[in-house]
Amino acid sequence: MKRLIISLATVAIFLFFFVSCYYDSEEALYPALSTSCDTTNVTFSGTIVPILDNNCFACHSNNTAASNNTIPLQNYADVLAKADRIIGSIKHLNSFSPMPKSGGLIKTCSINQFDIWVRKGMLNN
Repeated sequence: MKRLIISLATVAIFLFFFVSCYYDSEEALYPALSTSCDTTNVTFSGTIVPILDNNCFACHSNNTAASNNTIPLQNYADVLAKADRIIGSIKHLNSFSPMPKSGGLIKTCSINQFDIWVRKGMLNN
């Protein structure tokens, strides 16, 4: 009886650690919930700052960057200076540190909007 309990406990622990968690994007999990992506009116203040706020500021704001030993992305100058690194990181390209560190890619729409902002000259608008 003791062996049976130990075996069941081992299987339960295995299942808990190796099956319970995975990272996937919301768009992949719930494609019907995806809405259209505005790629025509991409601005720094209206599009890029909210993307950074939702995905990056937890580690890359001025308040947390120093204590986390990460680069700050709090303002336009910070983002402008690191735009190429940001693109490579959010796209999870080779030779870039994949961001966010918490797992999968950010929303495809956000990646496309950031990419469009860079291609259009990274205006501070």
